[in-house]
Amino acid sequence: MQKIGIIGGMSPESTLLYYSQINRGVNQALGKNHSADLLLHSVDFETIVQLQKNNDWQQAGELLAQSAVMLEKMGAQALLLATNTMHKVADQIQAACQIPLLHIIDSTALAIQQAGLNKIALLGTRFTMSDGFYRDRIEKFSIELVTPNAEQQHEIHRIIFDELCLNQVNRTSRDYYLNVINDLKAQGAQGVILGCTEICLLINAENAPLPTFDSTALHTQAAVKFILRR
Repeated sequence: MQKIGIIGGMSPESTLLYYSQINRGVNQALGKNHSADLLLHSVDFETIVQLQKNNDWQQAGELLAQSAVMLEKMGAQALLLATNTMHKVADQIQAACQIPLLHIIDSTALAIQQAGLNKIALLGTRFTMSDGFYRDRIEKFSIELVTPNAEQQHEIHRIIFDELCLNQVNRTSRDYYLNVINDLKAQGAQGVILGCTEICLLINAENAPLPTFDSTALHTQAAVKFILRR
């Protein structure tokens, strides 16, 4: 079994999903009482939030790179960054380590390709939807992104930080997200990326009007595949 190092805490709610989904996947594959060989470093999310607000991505990247180096020294054979937004500094993290970083956008893009789709809606934090790092990487897979308008992005972002990151799941917020997805569907979107690791608390394949690509689930599946690799 391979050992994965998880950089978590962004938010703690999404990190819980990572931990449970990876362990469940390993147990389903191996049976008995098997679980994943994991290392986890959970950072103080408020520190990261303030760096995001100050647009200090360099410092945020340095903090997460330090976490990655520590996990590598502890024996991790690959890294998992348990957040979408902070993949904005993925290259900075990867440059600090010798072990691979399993990239969340790659996992998501491969699933979209396998579904035969090429025009996809993206929901996430304001940074994920508008800063360009997500679009630049996923377009390498010949996938076109459709994103909400500025007003919708503001409210989607607010719900993530003020509610979902604090494990508050509200019906009105779910309805808002569903209305946004319907708007993007009208613009030609064939599916929707749940591009924030907490959005799956609100939206899933059962209630969404488009096929969903849950980045958290797809990322953890990639982690399980790596862990079980011989």
